[in-house]
Amino acid sequence: MAATNTPLSKSTAGPSALLNLLLGTLALGWPWLSGLLAERAGGWALLTLVAGLACWRLPTGYRRWGGVVLIPAALLALAGHAALTVLLWPVVINVALLGVFAWSLTHPPSVIERLARREQPDLPASGVRYTRRVTQVWCGFFAINASLALATVIHGDRALWTLYNGGVAYAAMALLFAGDWCLRQRLKKNSAS
Repeated sequence: MAATNTPLSKSTAGPSALLNLLLGTLALGWPWLSGLLAERAGGWALLTLVAGLACWRLPTGYRRWGGVVLIPAALLALAGHAALTVLLWPVVINVALLGVFAWSLTHPPSVIERLARREQPDLPASGVRYTRRVTQVWCGFFAINASLALATVIHGDRALWTLYNGGVAYAAMALLFAGDWCLRQRLKKNSAS
């Protein structure tokens, strides 16, 4: 019998959507979750959970980047520093994202261009230039965010670490998303006129 390309039924899409929601919540809540569970369950439990989920859910095109995230974490954890690894996780994630975005600038299309082409497959040259610039801005954001996240680890204040990595960093990311969205709407309006 030939395989058919049919959309997923609601019964099979539901668990996947629920899992994606769970993973997103886990990723966003990492600083708060680690603060609650690290002392009770230990760093090893959190690292095992996150490493397994990261390997399993990485998009196929970026699985090679999983090593960028997991190898440093595994080395630190194996060296007996599971608690430090939990604190460094936001740093590792930002460095990995910086690597992915920077790599896409040298091996086009850029990450942002790929996302833009999902909505507009025939992206004009001006759109390609814009998405390249936005990818560069995200590279800068990830570099600064990784540095500040590392500073909170070095400072040694767990409340400051949680506040920055669980709040301030997300607020800065939301502002960057909002700024990009507003600028895109303005550029679209100007190009339509």
